[in-house]
Amino acid sequence: MLEATNIKKRYGELEVLRGVDLTIAAGEVVSIVGKSGAGKSTLLHILGTLDRPDEGQLLIGQEDVFAMRDKRLAAFRNERIGFVFQFHHLLPEFTALENVCIPAYIANRDQAGAERRGRELLSYLGLANRATHKPDQMSGGEQQRVAVARALMNEPAIVFADEPSGNLDSVNSQELHELLFRLRADFGQSFIIVTHNEELAEMSDRRLEMIDGILV
Repeated sequence: MLEATNIKKRYGELEVLRGVDLTIAAGEVVSIVGKSGAGKSTLLHILGTLDRPDEGQLLIGQEDVFAMRDKRLAAFRNERIGFVFQFHHLLPEFTALENVCIPAYIANRDQAGAERRGRELLSYLGLANRATHKPDQMSGGEQQRVAVARALMNEPAIVFADEPSGNLDSVNSQELHELLFRLRADFGQSFIIVTHNEELAEMSDRRLEMIDGILV
């Protein structure tokens, strides 16, 4: 599903990634752990095509993504990749359903079809009664589940999660962790998760550690 080769990234004199190699199979859940400053989020942003490396190659579904121009890469990202972040980044003026449908709207998909899928996802995630609610009318756990639904809107092949439960209490964290694995079972997505939560890391198919810009 994903193959990264010799990924390097520096900011000025700071070498953040020092040649990362990583292969992810279809339907695999991989967690990346490590101390703050080790390069985890930088790697996730590059694997998710939000940033470009200084060196290296990234294949997603056999496509050389960094050979694409920015406009094509943005379209590829919206169609094939989902994101869940520590802070849900929901738009406060939009309802839950509208937030979920944003990736489909960006892709110029049929509005009725997009809203139908959005309602299906909200129902799957136990949020059918929250479709018309705005973020400030929902709990933190509910907001994060809306963010998960948004990540799944365009049926991505792979989902990247950066500290997805970092802003949740222990009960909501556990529910989110179980949800990620249920999604894998039901929809077959691959997941790459950056986390400080050892329980989530140990649940994954593989637990990788990042130390000083390399995976060990």
